[in-house]
Amino acid sequence: MTQIPPRPIASVLIVEDHPLFCDALSITLQIVGGISSVRTTSSIADCLRQLAAGPQPDAVFLDLNLPDADGLDGLLKVRKAAPDAALLIVSSLTSPAIVNAAIEFGASGYVPKHSQRQVFQDALSRIAQGGIYLPEGFAPADPAAARPLALTRDRLDSLTAQQSRILSLISEGKLNKQIAHDLDIAESTVKAHVTVIMRKLGVQTRTQAVLAAQAARFDSLAAR
Repeated sequence: MTQIPPRPIASVLIVEDHPLFCDALSITLQIVGGISSVRTTSSIADCLRQLAAGPQPDAVFLDLNLPDADGLDGLLKVRKAAPDAALLIVSSLTSPAIVNAAIEFGASGYVPKHSQRQVFQDALSRIAQGGIYLPEGFAPADPAAARPLALTRDRLDSLTAQQSRILSLISEGKLNKQIAHDLDIAESTVKAHVTVIMRKLGVQTRTQAVLAAQAARFDSLAAR
């Protein structure tokens, strides 16, 4: 996880595809944070173009659920393109698994979209000090459990070819019925495979299985 040194947050790039929320967040940051420069974009692709063209912002406020983002893919691309910027996730996704994964992969903080203005002010203050901002009441994962990447890769290797194909289709957002159709197998067979996949990966939900697979995949790419 990239550590950002303490510094004032004077410029922000918001990456958000809902215009009304984007406008509201822009106004909020100017009011509660005194941000003098706020740029906006609605996609990862345009965000990367802006970051490459410069100037780089002090902070990027990023939604995870964007049309051209695949899970943590967008976060990792932005983190790589703006290594010196604080990266705050603003998302309606608030499960502990997702929050932990975002922080593990370089986010400087995580704010639920429904948060009040004071929360954004607190988050700005925290990341300006070089710290990590987490939602109220959120308990970060145990350090030993927060970095399961090598173990996850070993577990992914334990999947059969069919199970790997099913996990890939789950990552595309497909339901069991759709997977059964694509692979020409019974839906009950898909359900059985999903149960085994989650057991092998040591997770309890389909979302956690997808995050674990993405984490291992991107960690492997980053190590090349």
